[in-house]
Amino acid sequence: MYALARSLLFRLDPETAHGVALTSLDIGHRLGLSRWVGAQVEAPTTLMGLIFPNRVGLAAGLDKNAEHLDALGALGFGFVEVGTVTPEPQPGNPRPRLFRLPAQRAIINRMGFNNAGVDALIANVRKSRYRGVIGINIGKNLTTPVERAVDDYLTCLRKVHAHAHYITVNLSSPNTPGLRNLQFGEHLASLLGALAEETQRLEAADGRRVPLAVKIAPDMDADEVALVAKALAANGVDAVIATNTTVSREAVVGLEHADEQGGLSGRPVFESSNRVVRELRRHLPTLPIIGVGGIDSGEAAKAKHDAGADLVQLYTGFIYRGPALVGECARALT
Repeated sequence: MYALARSLLFRLDPETAHGVALTSLDIGHRLGLSRWVGAQVEAPTTLMGLIFPNRVGLAAGLDKNAEHLDALGALGFGFVEVGTVTPEPQPGNPRPRLFRLPAQRAIINRMGFNNAGVDALIANVRKSRYRGVIGINIGKNLTTPVERAVDDYLTCLRKVHAHAHYITVNLSSPNTPGLRNLQFGEHLASLLGALAEETQRLEAADGRRVPLAVKIAPDMDADEVALVAKALAANGVDAVIATNTTVSREAVVGLEHADEQGGLSGRPVFESSNRVVRELRRHLPTLPIIGVGGIDSGEAAKAKHDAGADLVQLYTGFIYRGPALVGECARALT
């Protein structure tokens, strides 16, 4: 059934197809059809003090404004991450900004953190009936200078704290100029220090603990991963998400759209993501790792787990394979 739906959706512009697919999921959910396309695999695991019904989550980026939580949550995911959200609404980059590379089950995007702003996301989370684990992914506005990025992250952190089960700090999108510089050196240390301090203050005020995760890029060598790992450990970060999209085009040379600017996701990022996961696990033997990048089968999910990931997230594979992939991966990880 999904193969037919995908063939129709892939005749549309990718961003238009994205909107049509999510709207269709919402309609199907309201009609009670979700049970026919999603199946919850019960294999509970506890990480970061949270109980996940299974180890397979939805990565940030698919539902930037938390407008489709109920429908997506009914597809069998063990957790759903929404965002990336910024303090103020922003349109993102000009279209076209989303490109398919079907031969490699890949996507290139340069969306640019297009979202309706943190207040709109919170309103959508509050009216949702989804009662599963929700992660909220936060970032900075395009117009905020990198040297003041901490202000945007703190604004989002304060606003989403009461509404998230965990919060992800996105430092690794290639589509916001200068953002990836925050992954290294004094930028990283000062940002994580400020966020850790504010998290402790919020926990004391709200009486609830909300774990903090950091999402990093696949485009770093072993020494860079070691430095990032050291900073994460020093600042008491609760988890790391590895990885975001890649700027490398090595695996897609010669394919249509391969030269488009933006982050490449899907099968081509699988090995580089696994490499970063393995390096992180070597330096951080007990820190929870959420592995994401190129998972398009149960075998790929298992390989990500074997590399060192405790949980996995789907995005591009979900677009190419559909809801059946969720259960397939969850069963592979039981």
